[in-house]
Amino acid sequence: MPDRVLNWGLLSTARINRELIPVLKSSKRDRLTTVASRSLSAAQAYARKWAIPRFHGSYEALIEDPEVQVIYNPLPNHLHADWTIRALRAGKHVLCEKPLALTVDEVDAMAAAARERGTVLSEAFMYRHHAQTLRVREIVERGTLGQLQVIKGAFAFNLERPGDIRLVRDMGGGSIWDVGCYPISYARMLVGAEPLEVFGWQVLAESGVDVVFAGQLRFADGVLAQFDCGFRSPERRYMEIIGSQGSLYVPSPFRPGRNEKLELRRAGSTETIVIKGDELYKGEVEDMAAAVLNGASPRVSLAESRGNIAAITALLESARSGRPVRI
Repeated sequence: MPDRVLNWGLLSTARINRELIPVLKSSKRDRLTTVASRSLSAAQAYARKWAIPRFHGSYEALIEDPEVQVIYNPLPNHLHADWTIRALRAGKHVLCEKPLALTVDEVDAMAAAARERGTVLSEAFMYRHHAQTLRVREIVERGTLGQLQVIKGAFAFNLERPGDIRLVRDMGGGSIWDVGCYPISYARMLVGAEPLEVFGWQVLAESGVDVVFAGQLRFADGVLAQFDCGFRSPERRYMEIIGSQGSLYVPSPFRPGRNEKLELRRAGSTETIVIKGDELYKGEVEDMAAAVLNGASPRVSLAESRGNIAAITALLESARSGRPVRI
């Protein structure tokens, strides 16, 4: 099916849709045709605003729409598994926002639904497809830094909107689910393995979700990772990879743009590496098209997504118990 064009539907009118809409409209292999909301009037207004040809007044109607092949699921975290499984069982391919789910059991159920219908399911970690991320991984795998030792990262900002769903515990809120998942994913990607043990600390809001989280992950061969995330500090985003022969600093690892710079430090000198990137969200859309139309393996595999959820849930367990948790 290499010459086929995929029709996409948006499952809700979530804010993050605006990141994918331009990419879908400019793609040669993808076409944004439909949006669904919980009311017909809301769907119609959204479709008019963003020039989307078709609309539905319920999520069920989108899932049952025979003209839609791929569904983008940007619903709140606690709805990812349920609606993704419904879509997969209806024969749709699904690009689901991160985190893919809130438990390992949910990931397994989602994977099983995809296998049963022969559909593609992928987690929307957009940074994974960017040229900068690919270059960082290449530098590490090539051994430029020597033996990997420590990976550090942070993703934090001030969340100032009262009533934001990211502060609601029952909706999968918390900073580790929203932004901490990024440095955890990044570290696991570079190590190419799952952590053996994790330890976490958290500061909770009145609602019971973490608004500050700091954690450590211990991998085999003496590789350690440290990260922090939160909703109560000025914006901080970075990754630093340290090896026996050098280090690599990534100032903008999670939302890289068209022109980024890496700092490679070795033998007392610093080399600046310039990266020319593409539209940030383009990669995940084209990756889905390649998986559906060409049978390619998604860059973010379900095994990788499962590993990230396992690490996050173990870190949360550690923070609650005050003890290290083995995975």
